[in-house]
Amino acid sequence: MTRVTPPNALNKQNLAHEVVEDSNPTNNPEMSSIISRRLSRRNVLKGGTGLTAAAFFGALPLVGCSDDSNGSRPVVGAGDNAAVPASGDLARPTSLQFSAVAHSTAAEMSVAEGYQAEMILPLGTPLMPGLADWKDNREQSAESFEQRMGDNHDGMWFFGKKGNNYDPKTADRGLLVMNHEYVNSAELSPFGYYVQEDKNAAPIYQEFRLASDVRREVNCHGVSVVEMQRRASGIGYEMVPVSNYNRRITSSTEATLTGPVAGSTWVQTKFDPTGYKTRGINNNCGAGMSPWGTYLTTEENFLGVFARGADASQLSSKENYGRTRYGASENFPGWDYLWHTPPASDAIFTDEFARWDMTASGASATDDHRNTFNTFGFITEIDPFAPTAAPRKRTALGRFAHENCAFAPVKTGKPVVFYMGDDSRGEYIYKFVSTALWSDSDIGGGLAAGDKYMNDGTLYVAVFNDDGSGVWQPLVYGQNGLDSSYAPFSFAGQDEVLVFARAAADALGATKMDRPEWVSVSPITGDVYVTLTNNKYRGERADQPVDGANPRSYNGKGNDHGHIIRWAEAGSDHAATSFSWDIYLFAAPSDLAAQNLSGLDNNNDLSSPDGLYFDPRGVLWIQTDDGAYTDTTNCMLLAALLGQVNDGMVVTTAAGQETRLGMQANESNIKRFFVGPEGCEVTGITMTPDFKTLFINIQHPGNTWGAVAGGATPRSATVMITRPDGGVILAESFAAPAASA
Repeated sequence: MTRVTPPNALNKQNLAHEVVEDSNPTNNPEMSSIISRRLSRRNVLKGGTGLTAAAFFGALPLVGCSDDSNGSRPVVGAGDNAAVPASGDLARPTSLQFSAVAHSTAAEMSVAEGYQAEMILPLGTPLMPGLADWKDNREQSAESFEQRMGDNHDGMWFFGKKGNNYDPKTADRGLLVMNHEYVNSAELSPFGYYVQEDKNAAPIYQEFRLASDVRREVNCHGVSVVEMQRRASGIGYEMVPVSNYNRRITSSTEATLTGPVAGSTWVQTKFDPTGYKTRGINNNCGAGMSPWGTYLTTEENFLGVFARGADASQLSSKENYGRTRYGASENFPGWDYLWHTPPASDAIFTDEFARWDMTASGASATDDHRNTFNTFGFITEIDPFAPTAAPRKRTALGRFAHENCAFAPVKTGKPVVFYMGDDSRGEYIYKFVSTALWSDSDIGGGLAAGDKYMNDGTLYVAVFNDDGSGVWQPLVYGQNGLDSSYAPFSFAGQDEVLVFARAAADALGATKMDRPEWVSVSPITGDVYVTLTNNKYRGERADQPVDGANPRSYNGKGNDHGHIIRWAEAGSDHAATSFSWDIYLFAAPSDLAAQNLSGLDNNNDLSSPDGLYFDPRGVLWIQTDDGAYTDTTNCMLLAALLGQVNDGMVVTTAAGQETRLGMQANESNIKRFFVGPEGCEVTGITMTPDFKTLFINIQHPGNTWGAVAGGATPRSATVMITRPDGGVILAESFAAPAASA
């Protein structure tokens, strides 16, 4: 066999990052527009513009702006204080006083003056003693990555640790848990892609992978758990090298299916004919935590690691439609991972490689891996304090390309509510409302608490009307046409509604959004924020016209720079089935007047917002994953202080679409805090409970960022940001202004 570069080969280095799945065949935005036109336009401004910026930027408590004509929306606050992961002062700055970081296209990162940024835990870092350090020649064994930091660090969370238990108020010691979304094959796997060599004929370019390379990549996906302790200096953290908690969960780790889909015929496989287990978690992107103290990881672009051959004639119309609705059409080759291609003789366990081929080849689903595809795409719960416990896939929260999972502030005696986005062009925003009611006694309850709150409840999908109203439609079998009468799929049970949540959402007329990514909920107002990163098809394709919630299409590139939408649930009740919304921010280069509707300048302009995180004080941190503005600046992290839904005005975009926009940006309420190295995405974010350390992640850096000394291979890594004086992040924004002369 011969290593080759096939003709017209795709760039495999960042393939999983560059490919965005697009498989929504509906015209649901048109349905939303029809509904909105029936409503009175005067309702757009109902409730007024709310309070002034000065009122919004005060410390707790705040008075809410008007949600209807009869009164004001009450303050949400930080929920039950026992569940808030914070020991520091919860006061919020009144304005941002740090000096903004300038645009940069440099090979190195830059952070605001008065702060220091340090790279830690890069790809390949050993998580336990006895393993050699990373070598630039990439000779580490594939098996060793079961005990090393994986690739392309993404969503993460810091869990305070007191003794052997979770403590939301502890900062001196904790477990840093993070996702590894995908791999840079060209940098990670040194042996490349192969074809069979035929000396008597021209080679046929059918690529396949070496078993060792595939095994290495499988082990570099998933989640890392790393115990951290505060340094002796009191500033920043270091890994605890010998810890029972340090571990990896990978795409080979056995996981349990829980909730309504567990045991369904749709998840019965050759690996587990009963349908209660699967092997692996995959393409873990954004993250969240549960209010009881477990880690919620997401499975986003799981489509890319699977292949499907010519098997349509072997499957029912429902099976074929369900696959296609998730991007797996017949003869789908995957996104060039080719994990299914090594020979079976090289496998170290049964179907190690065959499980990534969903082709129907046996007599039934339990004779092949046609349904293995259906066991991915779920929110997966991991208890970092239970090192031997298998991850649990929470099927009640639906199956789609989950970006992250954010919970609303919890209240005793109220349901627990989680918000999620489906990160594909023209996909939807969801929420899950638990049947069980919250109790602080469940903090530290681990996976048993997850069973209580996440296995039983109602999944909803959002419809955004052009007038600024919205409704949540329940994805419940037997309601609103989710039954055998729905022609494209013909639902026969709740398990099918959840496994094929996208199809169920189609049937309910959900609004197709511009790639819903991270969700975060304000601990002060309770408003929910979602980044809509970009969508090149918006306004450029008939099935994705502009609408009120996705109103920009510009210069033939659709919504090239993205925006952040937000909403307030009716009555400040996160279990409500209606809401009001506006667009908090339109991202754009500051000199692009037709797109810069939010009034950004050189100190706060951005493109393609992605990561989103409210710290417990109510400061919003915004990260970017951009390809449209990188000739001017690398990806970045910004800090923002916010108002509430309805604090702005009605505007009309260059596409002629009227929409509602939040208050204008200025350098007191949004500012650039950090710029990453050349070629990277800035993603993943968490803060310690005392607010003294901010962790972020750097994916796919360029140049030699993250390489070992003298090495040439860049590596993804975590960045730890602290103040040299050991103070809290944004301390300067709390300082009294200097007296004037």
